[in-house]
Amino acid sequence: MAGKNQGMNLMEPWQSFAKARQQRRPFNSSQSHAISRMLKRALDIIIAAGLLFLLSPLLLSVAAIVTLSDRGPIFKSHIRVGYKGKEFGCLRFRTASAEATLNPHLTVIGDTLVRSRLDKLPQLINVLFGQMSLVGPRAITKEELPRYGEHAYAYMSVRPGLTGHWRTGAHSDASYQTKLALDVEYLSNWTFAWDFVIMAKTLSAQLSRHALLPRLDS
Repeated sequence: MAGKNQGMNLMEPWQSFAKARQQRRPFNSSQSHAISRMLKRALDIIIAAGLLFLLSPLLLSVAAIVTLSDRGPIFKSHIRVGYKGKEFGCLRFRTASAEATLNPHLTVIGDTLVRSRLDKLPQLINVLFGQMSLVGPRAITKEELPRYGEHAYAYMSVRPGLTGHWRTGAHSDASYQTKLALDVEYLSNWTFAWDFVIMAKTLSAQLSRHALLPRLDS
């Protein structure tokens, strides 16, 4: 598998998708879906911009705490595959020590950010720039893309999500294969209404008191 991945052309599945469109066999390409996709992008921009503005005091406070804790960088950028196979830097607040190399340990603020999922808030910037969506499949690396098989083209026909069916449709300890299967289900059956359901479930989980409870394990 590793040998195959090294020589993989990320654009090949996308080129197959483009060819399918010309043959009128596109993924979710009916007129209603096309309109829904435009509305989805418009909603992404409006909500992401609104949240960045409303949460700016929180974001600035977290950024100050993260950088002042050890004078390290504010964000950690992870390279992921996005729309049309283009790679981008998926942002998160840095949660490990700036000096950590191998087996990094979470800082005190980092542990809180991870448990509350606030470490992902900078991805609203990715959403605003069109690299991600509020709802979509998981943001994956190019090495993971072949695992989607024939659905790889469908993955690259949408933007990866800040949240998605992979989060709301399974327990937090779900296996990788389960999350992959949920991604495929989302890609195969996507509707604009389903995005609203996922956002509602995500908001409900985010407001749950369990996200802020201290860990019992040491």
